Amino acid sequence: FLWTLFVAVSCFFEATTALNIVLAGGTGQVGQAFASSLPPTDKITILCRNAFLAAAPNRASSQFGWVGEGFLAKYPNVQLRDWDGGDLLDITGDDWVGWQADALQNADVVVHCYGGYTEQRVMACERLVRESYTIKNQKATHITLSPIEEDLTIVAPLCSVALKQKRIMECEEMVAANCPNFVNLKIEANRMEQNCNDLKEEVDKLR
Repeated sequence: FLWTLFVAVSCFFEATTALNIVLAGGTGQVGQAFASSLPPTDKITILCRNAFLAAAPNRASSQFGWVGEGFLAKYPNVQLRDWDGGDLLDITGDDWVGWQADALQNADVVVHCYGGYTEQRVMACERLVRESYTIKNQKATHITLSPIEEDLTIVAPLCSVALKQKRIMECEEMVAANCPNFVNLKIEANRMEQNCNDLKEEVDKLR
């Protein structure tokens, strides 16, 4: 039944331009909500540190992102792909080699969904930008997601506001300087639906 429904909805959206969309760190709330809001004709690749655990029926560890078996069954246009997250010394997935060609080669949109404000944020951003350049995909639009200024005291409260501002700025400037097509999008805490709508609006401009 689900496949029949999926095909029917796909036909409904056939007039739109299907996109290849990469969500780096897309196992979080924003990534899942956004992926589930897209037309079923879009191909969505979620880059995660451990695709096996992310696809498990139940969450095995809070240390790793999780979407679940049920989510993937409901949205067959969504696939998981291991990647290194920018840190070759902290690889946890078994099949991360070649993620660049698999995910970035034909990407139309790359959404920077990774969370946290450690140096890992900058490393992940640098990895996406550099690998897009290496495989010669300069057509893809890179979209960074960062909290609005007023929410910096709410998100990751153990990290200083100054440090969060520094790392957000590093990522936004890196993308702006190296990606011909980019959007630095600000999102608000506790406004998931609005954030998804804003992100979807930017993506729909490319159709």
